[in-house]
Amino acid sequence: MNKKILSFALLLFCITLISAQITSTPENSNQVTNTITQGGIGLGSVIAVVASWDRNQSILWAIIHGILSWVYVIYFAFTRD
Repeated sequence: MNKKILSFALLLFCITLISAQITSTPENSNQVTNTITQGGIGLGSVIAVVASWDRNQSILWAIIHGILSWVYVIYFAFTRD
């Protein structure tokens, strides 16, 4: 039971870090800024890493599953115990 609580706490911590990103608008209304891409990790990657760590306890698998992100999350949802 403690492992599930730890995994949930880690997930909440990662989600908090991701949601803490604040975007600001330019002070000058004549200035136009277009954002093409935004760096960082997504919610799917965080969920995949936490689920992978909970199941395998391997850093290598957690990295691989973090790259696969939502593909692994969906797989994990269908194959969990």
